[in-house]
Amino acid sequence: MAIDYHHLKNREFPPVHQHYTERDSMLYALSLGLGNNPLDEHALAFCYEGVPGGLRALPTQAVVLGYPGFWAREPDTGIDWTRLLHGEQRLRVHRPIAAAGHVVGHTRVTRLIDKGADKGAIMVSERRLDDQAGNRLATIEQVTFLRGNGGYSTQGAGQPSDDPLPTLPASPSDRAPDYNDSFEIPHDTALLYRLSGDLNPLHADPAIARAAGFERPILHGLATYALAAHALVRQCCDHDPARLRAFDVRFSAPVYPGETLVTEIWRDPHESTRLYLRARVPQRNIEVLSRGCAECLHA
Repeated sequence: MAIDYHHLKNREFPPVHQHYTERDSMLYALSLGLGNNPLDEHALAFCYEGVPGGLRALPTQAVVLGYPGFWAREPDTGIDWTRLLHGEQRLRVHRPIAAAGHVVGHTRVTRLIDKGADKGAIMVSERRLDDQAGNRLATIEQVTFLRGNGGYSTQGAGQPSDDPLPTLPASPSDRAPDYNDSFEIPHDTALLYRLSGDLNPLHADPAIARAAGFERPILHGLATYALAAHALVRQCCDHDPARLRAFDVRFSAPVYPGETLVTEIWRDPHESTRLYLRARVPQRNIEVLSRGCAECLHA
């Protein structure tokens, strides 16, 4: 299957207007297991509108707002969508995400990189999330591996290949992490998280999961991403979501609901606001998130 570089780079995406409520923000937080401990007042701040100071939203909620849908499966793209993989997620929060509001998502394809006929291609898409006044709330980048579209630049004249994004930094290997965060993922996490917009049956239907090569439904990558981000908020931001301003990560392996996610975090000794991260599942002794890099503002 072939993709057309110029068509994808110039593809028009209609702005996505979305009104969301405090109920949506509470559902997002509950889907990530916040509120499992009714005595955890810090988690309750994302799940209950009656807390002092009012309900708060997790910064990663930005990735499910203004979402243009699974557009890669539309015929005009030429993408072999059955073979694509979500490779990396990058987020910069410019203004704290409110617990309720109206946002506008603007999506575009920013890079296409041809790795070769046997190696696939890489697509980078960017979503700008604005409020109704046009103020930038967040910039969201998604790196997607197009395993079935490699070699496109050799299949026709004028099909360029862009430079890749800068590689995310690896976690320090010469010292132990400064923080360790362990979280038991509830068994119903994928079923709840899908209600925020990603209805892919891979995360709900055991038969479809088995057909895709998994023993059971897997957790959404962006749910694992959000769980790691909340570990950063707990461990490094004194439970203040507004202090987490950026979080980039590479997806290394899928996670199953019911497993334990151990997030390891390092502070940069030269830049106090910079953090490095990786996450693993001890039950399978496997790294599931790698090359994590975050920015956490001082209080």
